[in-house]
Amino acid sequence: MDIKSRNCFAFFLNAIPVKCLVFVFLLPVFFTANAQNIDIRLLQAINGPASPSDAHWKDLSGTVSILAVATPATVILTGLTTGNKQLTIKGLEIAGGIAITEGVTAGLKYTIRRQRPFDAYPDLIYAHSNPTDPSFPSGHTSVAFATATSLSMAFPKWYVIVPSFGYATAVGYSRLRLGVHYPSDVFAGALIGAGSSILAFKLQKLLNKKHQHS
Repeated sequence: MDIKSRNCFAFFLNAIPVKCLVFVFLLPVFFTANAQNIDIRLLQAINGPASPSDAHWKDLSGTVSILAVATPATVILTGLTTGNKQLTIKGLEIAGGIAITEGVTAGLKYTIRRQRPFDAYPDLIYAHSNPTDPSFPSGHTSVAFATATSLSMAFPKWYVIVPSFGYATAVGYSRLRLGVHYPSDVFAGALIGAGSSILAFKLQKLLNKKHQHS
């Protein structure tokens, strides 16, 4: 990655401070009746009757939990087997970002307890999947963006960043297509995933500095 690209990536990291996670907690407050109408209209534009493509979107959503475990595990194991300490640390940073994301997402889900769109609007939304946990935020999206952000920070190359975020964006779209989340759920999930991973990355750097000075 050239100097300009590195500077752009550094700007991205600094542009999503921890306070963005606080914003996610406040997001539902801003959803007045009119905003909720916009949310459901956007969902209707993507969601629709059953089609053969639904199986592919379900499969894509199903890969999130697998990759969330496989990605950090592969990096950590590669680092350990090759004796590459830095690679092992990168794997732990990825795992830390995903773990923080999972915790924040679960906490928000069961604090806010937003009803799934196919339950709230059964006459408007086609449900192609039937999850039973609360809707806000989208867990699949948050974990997908946590994985993409962590991987991109660990290996800041365009051929890692572009497919990683392309995959995460497709996962977010799949949750809308399947009718299991509102656009605001997906947006919040993306913020949580990216913010949590950046937080884990910065905490690790802080710990490294303290360890070096001790």
